[in-house]
Amino acid sequence: MLWRILSHNTAFVPVGRQWYVHQTQPGPHAEYARRLESRVAGAALFDRKHIRLGNLRLIVALVFVGLAWAWLSAALFSSLWLLLPIALFAALVVKHERVVRAQNRVRRSIAFYERGLSRLEDRWAGQGESGERFRDSAHPYAEDLDLFGKGSIFELISTARTRVGEERLATWLLAPAGKDVVCARHEAILDLRDRLDLREDLAILGEDVRTGVHPEALMRWAEAPPALVSGGARIAAAALTLLALLCIAAWQYTGQLSILFGMLALVGAFGMAHRKRVLRVVAGVEEAAHDLALLSEVLARFEKESFRCSLLAEQRARLETSGKPPSARIARLHRLVELIDSRDHVVLRAIGPPLLYTTHLAFAVEAWRAAHGGQVRSWLEAVAEMEALCSLSGYAWERPSDPFPEFSDTGPLIEGEVLCHPLLPGDRCVPNDVSLGAGARILVISGSNMSGKSTYLRTVGVNTVLAMAGAPVRARRLRLSPLAVGASIRVIDSLQGGTSRFYAEIKRLRNLLEIAEGPLPLLFLLDELLHGTNSHDRRIGAEGVVRSLERRHAIGLVTTHDLALADVAEALAPTAANVHFEDRIEDGHMTFDYRMRPGVVRKSNALELMRSIGLDV
Repeated sequence: MLWRILSHNTAFVPVGRQWYVHQTQPGPHAEYARRLESRVAGAALFDRKHIRLGNLRLIVALVFVGLAWAWLSAALFSSLWLLLPIALFAALVVKHERVVRAQNRVRRSIAFYERGLSRLEDRWAGQGESGERFRDSAHPYAEDLDLFGKGSIFELISTARTRVGEERLATWLLAPAGKDVVCARHEAILDLRDRLDLREDLAILGEDVRTGVHPEALMRWAEAPPALVSGGARIAAAALTLLALLCIAAWQYTGQLSILFGMLALVGAFGMAHRKRVLRVVAGVEEAAHDLALLSEVLARFEKESFRCSLLAEQRARLETSGKPPSARIARLHRLVELIDSRDHVVLRAIGPPLLYTTHLAFAVEAWRAAHGGQVRSWLEAVAEMEALCSLSGYAWERPSDPFPEFSDTGPLIEGEVLCHPLLPGDRCVPNDVSLGAGARILVISGSNMSGKSTYLRTVGVNTVLAMAGAPVRARRLRLSPLAVGASIRVIDSLQGGTSRFYAEIKRLRNLLEIAEGPLPLLFLLDELLHGTNSHDRRIGAEGVVRSLERRHAIGLVTTHDLALADVAEALAPTAANVHFEDRIEDGHMTFDYRMRPGVVRKSNALELMRSIGLDV
């Protein structure tokens, strides 16, 4: 009986030594389309309510004008009757604002599912967060493997709403994690994968723009020593404000100005005595703690969730506090910052100084920091971890056929079947296998221009990066040992830096040799090695570089269309081997099948390409 219950719309998924029950659902495309249709219908309903309430407000306003005119011209009834349309109008305003908020939320839901469908239909490039700020030309593989920028891996995967979530995901893509950490992320992704409602709720929070909270600045501010000690000074400020109000009331009643002026002088002296420290507190919190509303809402949504896996439960436990939850405390700080921003209002400019408005807010901010500042880092870490895992779980849910990689305790090793590039549409991606470490550790890939050599390097590299970040891979199967990745595929010259393309490449190669001496074996991806120099130096230099990497127990791929470099693999056999991609001329057109084959390519398309565009060669 239990088996029948579990077998209906369920599947058993192995993770490490445990089996998780995974509830199967309609395909991602069908589920997104179904929910999108539902949200569109909801948006139409809210649009009708919005128009109806707007018309009702107009009618009530006209009724009020009519009643007011009748009362002023003929006094036919008591003025108290005017309160009825005023109260009704106020109620309609409140109701209308709720409808507008709901309308905005359902529109963001529509955008969420439209973006999901665009990813599934391979028309997503340019619609998400590109991660442009994480680009680093000096990184050993980020630029080569298109991790950031328009149409990048980051844009495809990231659904994070906060900067801390985006930064955590970027960090995972930029540096390999240990085997235990990756397996823990696999469990978390399985726990989160089917929680589509959670990902939708996160997507519709706040405004369409991402929060401007800068986590490092916020943590530095929260953990900094106090700039304004409260205690007796805060009590004195409250007493002075109360006395100032009483003096204003007494002046209104008696007309005596002397007591009022004396009180204002005392308030002014107190304010000036604390002015520098108050301004320092205000400036610090305005710089570090602006735009906290979305962070508060994200915290509140995660506080409602419970998790099965240990990694997520650990992060959720960071949000367990006595008294009010972190979301309420961040919301409190957000309100204080909003009140500080309101100092520029013309009314507060006039009455704020005698009432010590800014001073009271500075004391409140410092009290908040003293009470909760030490917990801010833990809260942000929890949000960062859970948002990054939510991004990976959404990526996994949209690609149900993509498996998690298997990890080997012996290496260096990478063995993959039917590898595809995640950024290529499925109907255009030609899969290939990879095997390094069990037999040959180095493959020298020859072939003509446009035959698929560089794409193959990126396919292997991107899937390795995804595997070491904890994500599923685009393959039928991938087994690997923990690896560091280094590439020289898109190395360019720098006019500002005064370096040529060749010099930039050899600097990158020096960097890869240093990485190969590190704790993790290196997977290197070298495209057209040393093609910026003459053939004699290139042949000797390429063999030297490959031998240096081989001595450091690295594994990797080297592409070339210079057949002389294929001799390097023969010289290093059986550690290295030759493979190739080839082309064919059919009816005057060059065609490629993008399939990798053993051995050295035996023909070149360079002359045919030149003739095809009219060059006389």
